[in-house]
Amino acid sequence: MSISETTSPGAGEPPRSTYPPPPRGEAHWPPQLVVAVAIALQLLLPQRLSAGPRWLIPALEILLLVTLLIASPFRIERRHPTRRRLAVAVTGLASVANAISLALLCHYLFQHNVTQGHALIIAGVLIWLTNVLIFSLWYWEMDRGGPGTRAGALDGPPDMLFPQMATVELCPGWRPQFADYLYVSLTNATAVSPTDTMPLSVQAKLLMGLQSLVSLITIGLIISRAVNIL
Repeated sequence: MSISETTSPGAGEPPRSTYPPPPRGEAHWPPQLVVAVAIALQLLLPQRLSAGPRWLIPALEILLLVTLLIASPFRIERRHPTRRRLAVAVTGLASVANAISLALLCHYLFQHNVTQGHALIIAGVLIWLTNVLIFSLWYWEMDRGGPGTRAGALDGPPDMLFPQMATVELCPGWRPQFADYLYVSLTNATAVSPTDTMPLSVQAKLLMGLQSLVSLITIGLIISRAVNIL
């Protein structure tokens, strides 16, 4: 019997869920809003923490975001390769911009006589928040082949094990939505380790490990250094 077939419960057994769960479309505005907020956070960083002109990478991200809105303005109901490539491009640009800002901030801390503790705390918080938003997008686009694949019930093996997947009798037909991936990103960045959602695939482990490392550097080396300067 394949994993997509229904299994009949025996007497006294709870109903069993099928895999993949029934199709469920997903609103596109939450990830688009997250991208817009990430762009705004990048623009709030000081000029010295940007590579090249301050407006360059955010302008490219805005251009790709507008194209993404045109390609898929409403709900995601099926696979859309163009939308997914654009989404990955936007997320990749935001990741590069945030990594450059983090590297420049580390360089600035270790190479200069720093006295502006408040400014460093604010910059560190902005980079940390951007890190949370960016990785929520990566998780959303990675798990089971992406939102279009999940919406069409064409899921591959799950990359992340959510608590609801272990209690199918309580959450029959449950599918993760963008808010679930945003929560995973927030808790992983805060705890610097997985909390209630476990990575299953190699790519999920690499992404969560990378996010934890970025969060650790931001909190441990930058914000704590800034507090000492105050």
